Amino acid sequence: MEGLMSVRIKLNPFHPSSSRQQNLVLLPALTPRVTRRAFISPIGLMKSFNSVAASVQPLEASAVGRFDNTLPSKEILDLWRNVDAVCFDVDSTVCLDEGIDELAEFCGAGKAVSEWTSRAMGGSVPFEEALAARLSLFSPSLSQVQDFLEKRPPKLSPGIDALVKKLKEKNKTVYLVSGGFRQMINPVALILGIPLENIYANQLLFRSSGEFVGFDTNEPTSRSGGKATAVQQIRKDHGYKCLVMIGDGATDLEARKPGGADLFICYGGIQLRDAVAAKADWLVFNFKDLINSLE
Repeated sequence: MEGLMSVRIKLNPFHPSSSRQQNLVLLPALTPRVTRRAFISPIGLMKSFNSVAASVQPLEASAVGRFDNTLPSKEILDLWRNVDAVCFDVDSTVCLDEGIDELAEFCGAGKAVSEWTSRAMGGSVPFEEALAARLSLFSPSLSQVQDFLEKRPPKLSPGIDALVKKLKEKNKTVYLVSGGFRQMINPVALILGIPLENIYANQLLFRSSGEFVGFDTNEPTSRSGGKATAVQQIRKDHGYKCLVMIGDGATDLEARKPGGADLFICYGGIQLRDAVAAKADWLVFNFKDLINSLE
């Protein structure tokens, strides 16, 4: 972003940079545009962020008979096995929770924000409207975000680490495409061994005083249809012949369009959104199903 200084990160991922324009502080952007100018120490960050083991009550039993897409066709399996790249949603897919809800709860506005999140993920409200409304309810400061990330390490979904490992063994490229924030997704990527330049997500902005300003509206994932735009850009930039999107929300489903994802796999192991699950090419409740299908 013009006017924002490049970021240099060592063991502390929150060393702020001052902006020459509006005195903004940009926590680690690490987009493909600035990665070449950033120094990252994965080892230091990995020590700071440990995944938290957690269990999830399976939703599969209650969904039996409600959906006819839990068993993939041969065509779907062939696409999955021959995919070049896989794009994962983060909240309620790679991670157990919705990051913005967790941050809001930490800041004392959990209930009000989670209600907005449900509306946004169901597709009833434009994403950019819901994002702005949720952030306005608690306006997190820089220090609050830093404190949150120190005290609330990422909670990975069961089996996601094994799935990412298997995909990399099969020479599939993995991306994280999220409406969440880079500040909260960078640690997840480091734990899973996903290059930081493979993250497409939003960015919180702060003044040099630490006051919350808003979010970077230039990021494609900051608005409705943004995940589709990001996936289309990924495919165009790398020339992938086959690309899959995995997620749980309406914004993930949107990525399955011409020039974007060939296949949308709905992960219902944490949040099962019926309207999204019914339109998926394949509905799964356990990442082991995807791992086993790659054998």
